Amino acid sequence: MPIPVLRSVHIHPVKSMRALTRTEAEVQPWGLAGDRRWTVVDAANEVVTQRRHPRMALATAEPLPGGGVALSAPGHPTLEVEVPHPSTTVTVKIFGDDVEAVPADPAAAAWLSAYLESDVRLVHMDAPGHRRPVDPDYALPGETVSFADAYPLLVATVSSLDALNSLIAQGDHADEGPLPMNRFRPNLVIEGTAPWAEDGWTRLAVGEVTFRVARPCGRCAVTTTNQLTAERGKEPLRTLARHRKNDGRVLFGQNLVPEHTGTVRVGDAVKILD
Repeated sequence: MPIPVLRSVHIHPVKSMRALTRTEAEVQPWGLAGDRRWTVVDAANEVVTQRRHPRMALATAEPLPGGGVALSAPGHPTLEVEVPHPSTTVTVKIFGDDVEAVPADPAAAAWLSAYLESDVRLVHMDAPGHRRPVDPDYALPGETVSFADAYPLLVATVSSLDALNSLIAQGDHADEGPLPMNRFRPNLVIEGTAPWAEDGWTRLAVGEVTFRVARPCGRCAVTTTNQLTAERGKEPLRTLARHRKNDGRVLFGQNLVPEHTGTVRVGDAVKILD
């Protein structure tokens, strides 16, 4: 078995928009630098994702100096959005958590509302170290997270995706496979492991940074969304439900919490510590 290495690194500056690939990234306590510090909310301040608007997959948020983002999407002009001044916050609801966030300039709300054909706006998490704790059932005291679903980072392995695609090829919707890794929107992708080896991990090191494995990642309808077309299918949820279901959740990938800060780089050696 080859030595596991970090194959790719991905950030999502605005939650549920197109993933961006990086050769390296700074690991902060609440996730990768630039990852999910922004999110879209509806008129009731509920977080909006591809679950409700698959076309979010086609929109891109490119980071700008200072933490802002440049929004772009097919048929819409690019809009640069600066980090808003944290003088006013709103309470955002994200999967059972109430989180304070700062509304972006109204021009961002107009741009997003026109693109999604829905009344939405953009908000920013100005102080992730103080805004949102990780689920206390799976966290250590003081651990926090950005606008990611629940944990600072998500890791997936190439071998497990290959194994999943082999199962899909044997099923009722084989024509939907093979699926690319972007369906699962991971931050870190590791190659050189055995399929599903991550099920047994509790701690790992990626280059200079160590991580605690919090729990397996339960998957949702976003994984059925083609990230290049925004079209939806049945896979991988149909196959995961048959082969990777536990306690009512279908599983792929592992949620991570950093044990300290540092930088991860494509090609870094990966060591399974426990």
